Amino acid sequence: MKTLVLGLGNPLLTDDSVGLRVVQQLKPLLAGRGDIEVEEDYWGGLRLMERLVGFDRAIIVDAICTGAAPGTVHTLSVDSIPTQHSASGHDVNLPTALDLGRQTGAYLPANENILLVGIEAEDVITFSEDCTPQVQAAIPRAVETVLAAVDAVGKQA
Repeated sequence: MKTLVLGLGNPLLTDDSVGLRVVQQLKPLLAGRGDIEVEEDYWGGLRLMERLVGFDRAIIVDAICTGAAPGTVHTLSVDSIPTQHSASGHDVNLPTALDLGRQTGAYLPANENILLVGIEAEDVITFSEDCTPQVQAAIPRAVETVLAAVDAVGKQA
């Protein structure tokens, strides 16, 4: 089973860089695992669906805005992703993009094999090198959430 761990974000915007920061911490922790790829994606959008082609499972890390307290770490399935889950414009309705991709015959993971680990953002449109303190503090929890999800995948395989 091939698993993709993909962090989304814009490195120039404050909390929107959180997905990138999480996967940067995950890379050394998951190095050497031939069944797992850990990557950053600075673009999002339909390219997100394209990045999932050829993988059996995916864990996507992103900043989201659902109205919860900043720094809340969410674990969401594709079917439960809020319509406007991404404050930074990554959201192109992932379920619809996946359906369209599958109609073209692309080999994509099933919806139940795609997990979104989202960190509730406080400020995603401010240019800054650092995440806001609540979101920065949530990064270790998000790393642990992804590691637990990877372990769960390994036990299912």
